[in-house]
Amino acid sequence: MSTNVLAELTVTAEHMDRYRQRVAGLATPLIGGSHDDVVAAIYEAERALRTAQRMLERAAKLLER
Repeated sequence: MSTNVLAELTVTAEHMDRYRQRVAGLATPLIGGSHDDVVAAIYEAERALRTAQRMLERAAKLLER
């Protein structure tokens, strides 16, 4: 059972990284325009996704023990 959970954690962490990259890319065309509030919100979401990815990776490492 724990191998299934470990696999799901690993795959989900990888997906979070991809989503984080996609979200960060959304801010690029908006930088320097009149949407600084939107850019800030996008970067905040990017940080949250990075944190989620790290937490999932940590859970996977703890499960491997």
